[in-house]
Amino acid sequence: MGMSVELQDHLGKGVTTMCHAWLIERADGVRYGFTDHDLPLAFDGVAFKADSGLSALALQQSTGLSIDNTEAMGALSDAAIREADIEAGRFDGAEVTAWLVNWQDVSQRLLQFRGSIGEMTRRGGAFRAELRGLTEALNRPMGRVFQKPCTAVLGDASCQFDLDTPGYFTVRVVEGVENRSIFRFAGMNEFEPGWFERGQFSGHSGAAEGLNGMIKRDYFDGNQRVIELWQPVRAEIVAGDQIRLDAGCDKRMKTCQLKFNNLVNFQGFPDLPGEDWMMVQPSQASSQTGGSRR
Repeated sequence: MGMSVELQDHLGKGVTTMCHAWLIERADGVRYGFTDHDLPLAFDGVAFKADSGLSALALQQSTGLSIDNTEAMGALSDAAIREADIEAGRFDGAEVTAWLVNWQDVSQRLLQFRGSIGEMTRRGGAFRAELRGLTEALNRPMGRVFQKPCTAVLGDASCQFDLDTPGYFTVRVVEGVENRSIFRFAGMNEFEPGWFERGQFSGHSGAAEGLNGMIKRDYFDGNQRVIELWQPVRAEIVAGDQIRLDAGCDKRMKTCQLKFNNLVNFQGFPDLPGEDWMMVQPSQASSQTGGSRR
């Protein structure tokens, strides 16, 4: 949205009634509105709180493909941004929109920044968030990777496997927790050991609802099923919380074919020679037709 004629006229007067407003929208859909004005504002169906203590440093903008960035700082509080939510990673990658607003007439506003939250730190009851502009996405590598294992993520647009297929997921109640990374469940004899290794662990209730982790090990310990994660969950999980477990994929062609029956969507190159192929000793076989080595 460009600068309106009314806003241009207002800024041309010299004495203005301008303030800043920010909208933060997390990946789970929760939205936060803040303003540095001393009274709350509202527009586009969003209420912008004035008592958040949120402020921003100067916005760095440039032409070309350079990344626009700035920082936001504010106070931590239960009513606004909580330390527990930052610790749990709920603000990682959240979308941020910032406006310059005439607080006497909020229809007179200028979109100044749109991007996402990068690194977020907290200390002494306050937080500091790095804001990255839309051109940040241009730093991501694109294109195919030629390698033997599959390059797709199980269930994504390339893989096309339906993660809600019966037999490939389960929702269970946690019976025991160790260090937020080792979880014990009753039974689950219908799944062979290792079925969930390299799969996804998702919180369905409690403080960890909506958070995910990657499964490192899946085995039986007596009558209990043990699921161990690569990294601890970033929120507290207690006995009685519900967890969803999704089957894991080790990216091999045989796994894609035999475990998921999804070979048609396999994104790897199983016949690609290895790095030492050029140093293989000459064959002593009598038949050297140049055919398949498999």
